[in-house]
Amino acid sequence: MAFVSEEEKTNDYLFKIVLVGDSAVGKSNLLARFARDEFYPNSKSTIGVEFQTQKVDVNGKEVKAQIWDTAGQERFRAVTSAYYRGAVGALLVYDISRRQTFESIGRWLNELQSHSDMNVVTILVGNKSDLRDAREVSTAEGKDLAEAQGLFFMETSALDSSNVAAAFQTVVKEIYNILSKKVMMSQELKKPESSSFNGKTVVLPAEENQQTDTTPKGGGCCSS
Repeated sequence: MAFVSEEEKTNDYLFKIVLVGDSAVGKSNLLARFARDEFYPNSKSTIGVEFQTQKVDVNGKEVKAQIWDTAGQERFRAVTSAYYRGAVGALLVYDISRRQTFESIGRWLNELQSHSDMNVVTILVGNKSDLRDAREVSTAEGKDLAEAQGLFFMETSALDSSNVAAAFQTVVKEIYNILSKKVMMSQELKKPESSSFNGKTVVLPAEENQQTDTTPKGGGCCSS
């Protein structure tokens, strides 16, 4: 049973998602491609913070993703606390043609975990996959790091739009699914005597699913 009635209006949910990573890895172009289907080959480094809101369809439900983009340069790091506050999703981005940006991922992940209010659904994104001849980070290395840290993983290209929408949608859908399960479980717990019958405990489907859940450990966006 759906936890939201069909009569309810769309856009009931607004998920804050942050783009994280070194300067010039393509964060702004990923957002431009996803939100407006645009690409700026000569785009300048972001100064301060920008954000855009994009509608995403999840299981027939329209939700809003408020995607925040920030500068990767050290001199703009003062915005970090406000930038991460309230985020429930993150794209952790590196450039496959610049190994240093991949080696910085650990630091960005620590910062995300330090400043965010809760566990954040995170996907590791190897951007600029179109630069095949200049690749310095293999796909296998990206996958291994994601698995070690409990993250989703995908390689993208803002230039040719490969996997850009899929990366954002993966995060939004996972947030929505986690929230849906929690709401359904909460509603079941509120029902009087719904968990017992003739003295026998009834295992709710949501609990059974939770026992076999293979969601990466970074995916608990909405824990209290």
